[in-house]
Amino acid sequence: MNRSTISPRSLFLLLALVLCVQLAVTAKPAKRSKKVPSRSAVQKTTQKKAVLRKGKAAPAEVAAAPRRVKHGIRSRRAMIAGGTEGFIAGGPWLAPTFADSTAGDNVDGEDIVVRRAAVDALGAFNGSVVIADPQTGRILTIVNQKLAFQSGFQPCSTIKVVSALAGLSEGVIDSNSAVRLYGRYRLTLTDALARSNNPYFANVGTRLGYDKIAHYARMFGLGEKAALNIAEEQAGAISEAPPKFGGMGMMTSFGEGIKLTPLQLVALMSAIANGGTLHYLQYPRSQAEADHLVPKVKRELPIQELIPELTPGLLGATEFGTARRAGYVATDPIYGKTGTCTDRESPTHLGWFGSFTQIAGRKLAVVVLLTGGHHVSGPVASGIAGQIYHTLAEQNYLPRNTTMTPVALFSPASW
Repeated sequence: MNRSTISPRSLFLLLALVLCVQLAVTAKPAKRSKKVPSRSAVQKTTQKKAVLRKGKAAPAEVAAAPRRVKHGIRSRRAMIAGGTEGFIAGGPWLAPTFADSTAGDNVDGEDIVVRRAAVDALGAFNGSVVIADPQTGRILTIVNQKLAFQSGFQPCSTIKVVSALAGLSEGVIDSNSAVRLYGRYRLTLTDALARSNNPYFANVGTRLGYDKIAHYARMFGLGEKAALNIAEEQAGAISEAPPKFGGMGMMTSFGEGIKLTPLQLVALMSAIANGGTLHYLQYPRSQAEADHLVPKVKRELPIQELIPELTPGLLGATEFGTARRAGYVATDPIYGKTGTCTDRESPTHLGWFGSFTQIAGRKLAVVVLLTGGHHVSGPVASGIAGQIYHTLAEQNYLPRNTTMTPVALFSPASW
């Protein structure tokens, strides 16, 4: 009888095969690396890109935004997010961050050089720029007139200018004394304005109370129309009692309970720039009207002696504080106050900057108001205003100042 034989080589291969089968049965499944996306994640990403390619449900601000935006805003792709019911990604805001802010504007009678500088600086942002001559009250340009003529927005930290003037008038603060806020932490008025310190100005509000704050706010032009000849202008508002949200502390540090318009803020900043004269703003609608404009005084504000105490803080904002993006230059100083907050009634996030400058005897007041999502702010608004000032200086609209120092600009002899 013949017997089949197995060669040593075949036996070795057979044993190796059996061993591999046993290992495959008993081995645990390998863990997926966290760096490798799952199939479902890849499918979701692919579906999202397909939706974007088809143009479905893209937020309004994305459609209007350029691919690259100045002032540190993220790229268009980073802006895309699945907002619902019209809300802008990042917060409960309805106003888009980017838009054509010149749509519908009537430019008859405006200073075209000033307007061009304002439009170029504002760029793609959804906002308004109002520029006035503090010596006459003439409005030189209003970019985004529809926004500027609305009923007003929460002033955010720009209200600190009113709070500071009220506190100085009543003697509860001065520019030299440091106020103790908590523990051993003390702050002067100059630093509080420059760095926009909320506890400092909340303290001013609680010490003065509603009646005095409301009195000074109305004296400085809040709650009333700032202009003579603009039918579309609205008067803003001042609450009839301390605001329910935060009381007097929030009123004097964030402007809670107040509606401010860009025209009101430019009128107040103009009054500080010219030594205390609150002019009626006038908006000529032709060159002939501009040539024959006669300044009209609304009232003289009793702040002439207070201005030298206030302005170091406004200068500090652009030198080392919240408005550094304006671009501080010692010979061409910019004085201003930023404001950043959310207007819950709109609702929109806000970026304010109220400012003025005096260069070689030429005064100019610039107010920037930005609306939109979380990436608009007072510092961003200050950068826009700074670009306007520097553009006009380069074009010799604002002559370069080489003789006067910031201190000399606000001595009574210079008014």
